[in-house]
Amino acid sequence: MPLFWKPYKSDVTRFIDELKASKPTLEAEQRAGRALLWDRALDRDALAEWREARVPQQPYVYQTKTP
Repeated sequence: MPLFWKPYKSDVTRFIDELKASKPTLEAEQRAGRALLWDRALDRDALAEWREARVPQQPYVYQTKTP
């Protein structure tokens, strides 16, 4: 490894590092936002009912059914 070698950091990586340094609560806020939408307990009974009530889609959606 030459003496003048510097580890490369992309512009995006530098931007994210600067953003995290300027706003240290960013990751906690992101986790809180994720918890609002994604990290939820599933209601297994409701999910089973939803799957049972689902109607299978025909192979070609716009084709009418012929008797």
